[in-house]
Amino acid sequence: MATKRLSFFERYLTLWVALCMVAGVLIGQAVPGVVSSLRGAEVGQGSHINLPIAVLIWLMIVPMMMKVEFASIRDVGKRPVGLLITLFVNWVVKPFSMAFFAWVFFRYVFAAWISPAEADQYIAGTIILAAAPCTAMVFVWSYLTDGDPAYTLVQVAVNDLIMLVLFVPIVGLLVSGASSLTVPFDVLLYSVAMFIVIPLLVGAGLRLWLVRRYGLRWMEEQFLPRLAPLTIAALLLTLVCIFAFQSQNILGKTVHVVLIAVPILLQVYMNSSLAYGLMHRWRVPYAIAAPGALIGASNFFELAVATAIALFGPESGAALATVVGVLVEVPVMLSVCSVCNKTRHWFNQEVGA
Repeated sequence: MATKRLSFFERYLTLWVALCMVAGVLIGQAVPGVVSSLRGAEVGQGSHINLPIAVLIWLMIVPMMMKVEFASIRDVGKRPVGLLITLFVNWVVKPFSMAFFAWVFFRYVFAAWISPAEADQYIAGTIILAAAPCTAMVFVWSYLTDGDPAYTLVQVAVNDLIMLVLFVPIVGLLVSGASSLTVPFDVLLYSVAMFIVIPLLVGAGLRLWLVRRYGLRWMEEQFLPRLAPLTIAALLLTLVCIFAFQSQNILGKTVHVVLIAVPILLQVYMNSSLAYGLMHRWRVPYAIAAPGALIGASNFFELAVATAIALFGPESGAALATVVGVLVEVPVMLSVCSVCNKTRHWFNQEVGA
């Protein structure tokens, strides 16, 4: 298979993300009044769901949801091993390993630099981050590694459905167990509804209507490509908003940002290696193994940031921890993509599963 040529945006993805992060911090410092007003805008009074971020996330996720053909789930029975490994890493290993690493590092290893109250917040934030498997950006990572798009679609679709059921109880259990914080389940359920259920239903409804009216080929070859710039712009603007809202935290707690990144990086590389290794052990084809490893490594950071803000506030340590996840997400995922591309020959003789 020929190596895929990257577009201009894909080739410099890390640069665009970095520029948006810097721009967000600068905006937060330059016009704090405007940023404060935007940060205080909520979807509903007392919801703690930030309206600008909600709109941007919907603009980013709905086009991705429109790509998900849930009918394709029935075909996964022909090659179930890759999906089972992905689900095992995402829901059995990932959130619990993150809770363990966060507890060890923030409670003990970094205790000299972090107060117990800050440790509670950082543990909560990293758990929320790990409990939300990546959705939108997985399609980019799969593309960069020549992953099987149909199987990636199934992996994402199944993860979305499971997230509707498991995200709330896992976050509630682990945050309450690993820290002294209490998770208000009504707010968490509201966040899941706003950032998973609504985009999922809107995307599925639009897909069904467009396919019936214009045909599948028109939608996939003409309509969805036109939405790509909107999706990218929404992603970058989301990062600008997030970093503007967190500018004081980031500049005031630079050392903490570095410390928070340590357990996140550790568990990300551990989980991606575990998923990739299990795929190889069970003779899963490379085009399934690579996206599986990437899904196991990355996070649905849009939902994580929004949930942390909804639960603990935009200036909380939990929100800062999820933002650090955003900070390391793209460079880390690009490095995992690079490793997958360089080791694809490991799978050349493997039998499909």
